[in-house]
Amino acid sequence: MTAHIQDTNSAALENLNVVGLDPMPTPAQVHERVPLTAAAAAVVARGREALRSILERRDQRLLIVVGPCSIHDPAAALDYAQRLARLAAEVAGTMLLVMRVYFEKPRTATGWKGFINDPRLDDSFHIEEGITAARRLLVDIAELGLPAGSEALDPLSPQYLADLISWYAIGARTTESQTHREMASGLSTPVGFKNGTDGGLEVAINAIRSAANPHSFLGISASGRTAIVRTRGNPHGHLVLRGGGGRPNYDSVSVKLAERALLKSGLAPNIVVDCSHANSLKDPSLQPLVFMDCVHQIREGSQAIRGMMLESHIHAGAQPIPADRSQLKYGMSITDGCIGWETTEELLRRADKELQALRPLPAAGG
Repeated sequence: MTAHIQDTNSAALENLNVVGLDPMPTPAQVHERVPLTAAAAAVVARGREALRSILERRDQRLLIVVGPCSIHDPAAALDYAQRLARLAAEVAGTMLLVMRVYFEKPRTATGWKGFINDPRLDDSFHIEEGITAARRLLVDIAELGLPAGSEALDPLSPQYLADLISWYAIGARTTESQTHREMASGLSTPVGFKNGTDGGLEVAINAIRSAANPHSFLGISASGRTAIVRTRGNPHGHLVLRGGGGRPNYDSVSVKLAERALLKSGLAPNIVVDCSHANSLKDPSLQPLVFMDCVHQIREGSQAIRGMMLESHIHAGAQPIPADRSQLKYGMSITDGCIGWETTEELLRRADKELQALRPLPAAGG
């Protein structure tokens, strides 16, 4: 009788708003379907080491995270990657190009949540299909010689993909989240924390400090079992300035204030400037101006700016997702607007020439 009452109560109390629990392949199963090749592993390892060297001032090149706002078409993404790999070799003396490969999109209210969540763009939510295709694309990109950077949004995704990522970002909406700070403390890559959507720095600085320390939290193992994840802390957290509160924060005064705030908190003054979002007032055509402003700050002696981010695709602009998916324009963003490939190529070559004029590059601490 007691057992019957317990079963009745449980049915009445649990999963009231859940309509299904579909099986998901384990991280180990997805790794087996799309294995990490030796060539891809070498690229990821080199990318991570180069990033650590940039943040530690052993490598005076700039980190440039560049690519589509989000991935929705793996074929177009690979096309972009092939172009970027050629350009990366050309500018390798002054910049480390890391391809932006964002599979998850945070939403203020509603909207497409990204390729992993809905790879068919039709609200069918074949997450098991999305995670496998995402991993396959990351292997293909790495085998071109390009490191990849992504946003760590879903706390379980890194178990499926993190061995193919060289740099992670924690977005403005999740930098304050304890879950994401804990996750970042265990990631094997440098992690950039974006300032809050209001433009304030305190949340991101606290996140960097938190992620540098050990944490214990619930997660999953490679076999898909719930596990207690125990981390040692991530020493390579850094600040990403993306503007906010209706104003940019990439200007020299904002950068200097951010540098002072990091030093006051006992943190390395490492800053990456996101040239999109509020820093370009959500106008992608302004990204090159933000980018070159940062290059000029570096030429004037700034050592705090360790890199920049650009949203770039094959074609400029953005498009809505049409009812007829065959009408999607190839190589154009379906989320935030991007600059086109020609603009990207011209911008990075121009920056390369200006940065070459700094040789020998300024010593750390300037």
